[in-house]
Amino acid sequence: MSDLLSLLLILVSLVLVWIIVILLGFRKEIDAVFERDPAARTYIEVVLLYSGLHAIVMYRIAHFLLLIRIPFVPRFLSQLAKFFTGIEIHPGAKIGQSLFIDHGMGVVIGETSVVGNNVTLYQGVTLGGTGKEKGKRHPNIEDNVVIGTGAKILGNITIKESSYIGANAVVVKDVPANSTVVGVPGRITKQDGKKIETALDHVHVLDPIKQSLEELEDRIARLEKKSS
Repeated sequence: MSDLLSLLLILVSLVLVWIIVILLGFRKEIDAVFERDPAARTYIEVVLLYSGLHAIVMYRIAHFLLLIRIPFVPRFLSQLAKFFTGIEIHPGAKIGQSLFIDHGMGVVIGETSVVGNNVTLYQGVTLGGTGKEKGKRHPNIEDNVVIGTGAKILGNITIKESSYIGANAVVVKDVPANSTVVGVPGRITKQDGKKIETALDHVHVLDPIKQSLEELEDRIARLEKKSS
């Protein structure tokens, strides 16, 4: 019984240390959760239950250990975080402040990825490479970019600031600032220079290919009606 009590006290102590570390060292990430997730209600809920936040904390620790050239442990921590959160962030990636990973299951951030400030990633996002090349082979994501559910950003390309990548888009080319990208492969829809907000409406993002097909169908229908 005493051994069980001791184990319980150790677990409680570890949880308390974890809470303190997050509250003291990750306020910007916590604030990002409250700004971008309407389901977030209390600090204790966010600190204990948000897998995206946990993955970022583990990444920061692993990245620091990698910088001071500790072998093996950084990759072990990244895989441990993957096991518990479903989010894989390579410790070699460079990530700015206020990253928000919503839900997060299936998110992958590759080794040479560079992620700016105030970036939002939804579940299933991949920042990946395109082959077996060495060196810089993963994307650069600039500030205030939002990447929708299931989107794949592949290769050493740059997504410029304040752009939005639509759900399930596959992007293999650079994207200019203040743009929306949808489709496979990704196609750019300019947003008239207006900054894209982080509170997104995934339903009403326009797909130019779909629009063209609808216009073609409408034209065919009018011609058929006229000929009859």
